[in-house]
Parts: sequence; structure tokens; C-alpha cells
Amino acid sequence: MLELKDVVTTYGAVRALNGVSMQVPDGAVTAVLGANGAGKTTLLRTINGLVRPASGAIRYDGNDLVAAPVERIVTYGLAHVPEGRGVITELTVEENLRLGALWRRNGRECSEDLASVYEMFPPLAERRSKVSDTLSGGERQMLAIGRALMSRPKLLLLDEPSLGLAPRITAQIMATLKQLSREQRLTVVLVEQNARSALSVADTAVVLNLGRVVAEGNADELAADEKLRHAYLGF
Repeated sequence: MLELKDVVTTYGAVRALNGVSMQVPDGAVTAVLGANGAGKTTLLRTINGLVRPASGAIRYDGNDLVAAPVERIVTYGLAHVPEGRGVITELTVEENLRLGALWRRNGRECSEDLASVYEMFPPLAERRSKVSDTLSGGERQMLAIGRALMSRPKLLLLDEPSLGLAPRITAQIMATLKQLSREQRLTVVLVEQNARSALSVADTAVVLNLGRVVAEGNADELAADEKLRHAYLGF
């Protein structure tokens, strides 16, 4: 579904991505792992068009993402949940969720998807009329993911969804991602520093170091590679 070939992304003289090539299988959870500064966030921002690569090719479901405007990329079926959750705190939970479906025209389908998000994340249903500023960190992360799902994506890009969350909430969110992948064939690219947690739900994984791919393959096999874990994953 998603393929990057020799992608180079720069910030001035710094090469944040230095010839990255990788494939993301359809309907799978792919974990992108690495230390701070490895290029993980830049990878997501390059895929979704927020940062343009200096060179290389990115194709998604037959579409050229390098040449496409960001607003068109959204209509291709991509949704991005950035680090820090990024909900609009002045709006209510339900208003935030409905923003995710802003470009869609079928009101009945949007209402069905809203009900589905509430079923998936019961705390959001209980607080649907509350302004988002009153939510806990875990609830805000649920809201950010729910808002992305309201666009009916085929590919979900997630940047550090476990950041600052309690282990119990992290486990719940990871289990939900796995369920979405299995039941709806949602393709997920999961950027995480918590390598152990990410590998527990991922089908495939990519390890970045200083903007380069140093390992790629089956998640279970990478998790079992002791030298790789110690060198790049911290466990």
C-alpha cells in the first residue's frame, strides 16, 4: 500500500532522512522505532506532505504523494495523529470528533462512525459535551485517534501515542490499534520510542538510526534479535 524509495528530507544542511526505502503492507501494523533524532517524526511528516522531501519517491495506493497537495492526500485515505495529541481544547469532545469528518458529505455514515468511536472509547461517550481542555492525557489521546478515524482512513499515521500515558492506558490504545487492523484492515504506521510496547502489536517493524534504515522485517523476529535490541531499541 505504501512505498518509500530513496527518500531524502533535509532541514537546511541536516539530512533528517537519508535515503530511506521501506514498504508498509496493506492491513498491517508497522512500527517505526529508534532513538530521539532518528528521523521518526520527520518520516511521518514527509509521508503526509507536511514536509517535502528533497529527493526520492513516495507512493500510496497508486498515488504519488510527493507531488500531491496536503489537502488532496487526506482524500486519498491518510490520517495523521501527531505527537502531543493536538486536540482543540476550546471545542467539545463531539465537536472535535466531527471535525475529523469535515470533508465527508454523507451525514448518515458520519453519525454511524461517531457512534462507533464512542463504542470504541467509552470515556469519550461519557464526556461528549465537555470541552476537551477538561480531559485527561489518556482521554485526549483517545480523542485524537477517534477524530482521525472519523475521516474513514485506510492508512493511519501515529506519532508517539504512548507519550506520557500510564501503562494501562497505553496497553488499551495499543490493543485498539491491533483490533482496528484486524477487523477493518486499517493499515497503521506506528512511531514509538516504547519499542517493547510497539513490537507487541506490530506485524512488521522498521528501525531508524540517524535518518537511515538499519533494520526492517517481521516484528517478532526483530524483537528476538538481542544485539539489535541492545544497540537501537533500549531493552
